Amino acid sequence: MRQIILDTETTGLNARTGDRIIEIGCVELVNRRLTGKNLHFYVNPERDSDPGALAVHGLTTEFLSDKPKFAEVANEILDFVTGADIIIHNAPFDIGFLDAELRLLGKPPFKEHCAEIIDTLVQAKQIFPGKRNSLDALCERFGISNAHRTLHGALLDSELLAEVYLAMTRGQDSLVIDMLGETAAAGDVAAPRVQLETLVLPVIAASAEEHAAHDAVLDDIDKSLRGTSVWRTQPVAEEAKPAEIAAATQSA
Repeated sequence: MRQIILDTETTGLNARTGDRIIEIGCVELVNRRLTGKNLHFYVNPERDSDPGALAVHGLTTEFLSDKPKFAEVANEILDFVTGADIIIHNAPFDIGFLDAELRLLGKPPFKEHCAEIIDTLVQAKQIFPGKRNSLDALCERFGISNAHRTLHGALLDSELLAEVYLAMTRGQDSLVIDMLGETAAAGDVAAPRVQLETLVLPVIAASAEEHAAHDAVLDDIDKSLRGTSVWRTQPVAEEAKPAEIAAATQSA
């Protein structure tokens, strides 16, 4: 499973009125693990940034004047993202700018080059309704340090968003992927998916102390009911040994 965390910086807020991309940063995840393979470009937009935007990213016209134009890096960007799921915070903003740049070059819209576009802002609003869900707010919520983020930067923001995304979506899916081991996750894009019916999970039996504590709780319940609780009237299956469970799972 290959995913690309993507972020852009722009000269302003509206691609329809001529604002352009000035920076793009991409961070690669394979099987939910950072590979260290990133893509980053500063881009000459051939225009000045709006004062408000300049205050956010700090990338001056002078600094960008000798950087490549988007047309010069477009193919490398598209090659990097082709076939991957793309993860963006507030995706309509970045996709709008990417589509505008590609339209100037006569190329198809950005979504036609990738598998799926995932908007982490939409995800965050579903998980934390009514709360602030900016990248900074999510970093604070998940305990991710962004102290070095004094200005917005496409690559830095992509790296932070990768950590936020992994924290926000961590669950059963990541448990299965973790069990693939380091080899499959280290960069093999074609690593086979786990077949859940053949996956052997560890079985941890309750200790004698835990059994005793459980019985004590049931004793208290029986006393309050002045009878026998349902947990003692139902037949209890004999515990299988871990090796027996593993064998049964493998033969299923």
